[in-house]
Amino acid sequence: MRLKLLTAVGACLLAAACSSSDNPLTGSDNATAQADATWPGFVDNTIEGWFALDPSFAVYQGRHDFDGKLPDWSQAGLDRKSKFLKQVVQKARTFQNLTPRQEFERSYIIKVAEGQLFWLQDADQPHRNPAYYIGGGLDPNVYVARNYADPATRMRAMIDFFNAVPGAAKNIRDNLQMPLPASFIKYGIAGFGGLADYYVNDARAAFADVKDANLQKQFAQSSEAASQAMRGLQKWFEDHQSDATQDYALGRERFLRMLKTTEAVDISLDKLTAIGRADLKRNQDAMKAACDKFAPGATIQQCVAKMSADKPEGGPVEAARRQIPELRKFVEEKDLVSIPGTEEAKVEESPPYNRQNSAYIDPPGPYEKNIPSVYYISPPDASWSKEKQNAYIPGKDDLLFTTIHEVMPGHFVQFLHSNQSDFMFGRLFVGYGFAEGWAHYTEEMMWEAGLNNGDPETHIGELSNALLRDCRFLSAIGLHAGGMTQAQSQQMFEQQCYIDPGNAEQQAARGTYDPAYLNYTLGKLMIRRLRADWTAQHGGRKAWKAFHDKFLSYGGPPIPLVRQQMMGEDKPRAVF
Repeated sequence: MRLKLLTAVGACLLAAACSSSDNPLTGSDNATAQADATWPGFVDNTIEGWFALDPSFAVYQGRHDFDGKLPDWSQAGLDRKSKFLKQVVQKARTFQNLTPRQEFERSYIIKVAEGQLFWLQDADQPHRNPAYYIGGGLDPNVYVARNYADPATRMRAMIDFFNAVPGAAKNIRDNLQMPLPASFIKYGIAGFGGLADYYVNDARAAFADVKDANLQKQFAQSSEAASQAMRGLQKWFEDHQSDATQDYALGRERFLRMLKTTEAVDISLDKLTAIGRADLKRNQDAMKAACDKFAPGATIQQCVAKMSADKPEGGPVEAARRQIPELRKFVEEKDLVSIPGTEEAKVEESPPYNRQNSAYIDPPGPYEKNIPSVYYISPPDASWSKEKQNAYIPGKDDLLFTTIHEVMPGHFVQFLHSNQSDFMFGRLFVGYGFAEGWAHYTEEMMWEAGLNNGDPETHIGELSNALLRDCRFLSAIGLHAGGMTQAQSQQMFEQQCYIDPGNAEQQAARGTYDPAYLNYTLGKLMIRRLRADWTAQHGGRKAWKAFHDKFLSYGGPPIPLVRQQMMGEDKPRAVF
């Protein structure tokens, strides 16, 4: 998820010659050591060191002094990042006599660092998963879509970015260890190939009006070189299709470590599976009841197909633009959650290189000024049959709950709150389970609050999204800890959660390279339980808005840390 950071020191972390003697966390430099001796100084130094190691994230958060830079993905660079994260954890634990707020912030920092260490070392993503790179810095859309500076300035930044891509591509090829799983190969072909196209097509078109011949020449040359570097990776992946494996599973123990390390959820696999199956049955039963009203006598599949056949007028993008103000009005009338500021989210079709999920939002970081959030919706794959493409386009009420999830009052509202968090790390780090848990939670919450006055078709739209996430939950467990094949996962999505074949295929593949996509339901269930427990002490249903505002005020740590704070418990606990 989004990493947002502050400023201070640590530029040496970019240089290969940097040694432990001048690392900002070792305390050898006098000025840094003096600042690092205090908790606020340590936080600031840690933040800036993180930016230096991951300049792509810095740019994404609005720190444009890092424009044009990419992370150092050489083995030496990966080793430096591992060392840095370990030092963050070690140093944070040495502080004594912290205030309660600082103790919470320390727990937050430690969990983020440990979580990133899991993906870096335990899961070994730099050597195993192309998603580490495709989603980790190679996307230049920040320079195209965000008008943070005049076009010529952003164009120069993008030229620097393009010039860094060939070296990054070499490191990626050196790092990734073939053979890779077939789904990873397919993802790499689509991702690297999509980036190659974007660099020389949409990116050039975005700056075509800049009247500087020399700049245009540099842009054309650098974008062509970057595109060729991506095309080389695409070809390399294509050449390894024949020796692709099915070795995508983390394994039982590592899967459970993922949950404990990244989301502070310490649980047995049997209990986790039981939780997922129970929620699946809850939503299947609700779906049957709704279908009995909406399509009496029809099978569940026929009922869902009827809802899906009611397509949004004008297409999903235009329909979503109409839905957002209507949803905002409902949230305000029902007094469900505060909506800070006056910003409104834009809606656009997603770029070709980033269509592996049907919808997502790109919120600006806290350092950006007057930059809108953009809600992207993906069209169906043009290579599919017309029937499969039509099935992929969501029904209007399915889309309604996607818009709730991504915008109102889901991710968009959540990031408005996180940018105002009292906790600095709450502004900087919004975790997977917190963000997706909140966004998915809001779908059912909006239905419970009376959206569309009990209309069964609307309820089927909500339940379709809930069942999709239930199958992600069980698929993640099955694929990574239960011996499930990708074909079996796809079958489960179609038969148990009533997902069309195109989406089911996409979701099963995603589960192989995104083992944490169970976090949607995992987070939602923890939030629902926390709401029940907290509001029982604070006025019941009337306290929903107070609960939502307080929950969002923490920024985005693992939900058990939020529960500990809100319930006054002695330690973080995952309660469902």
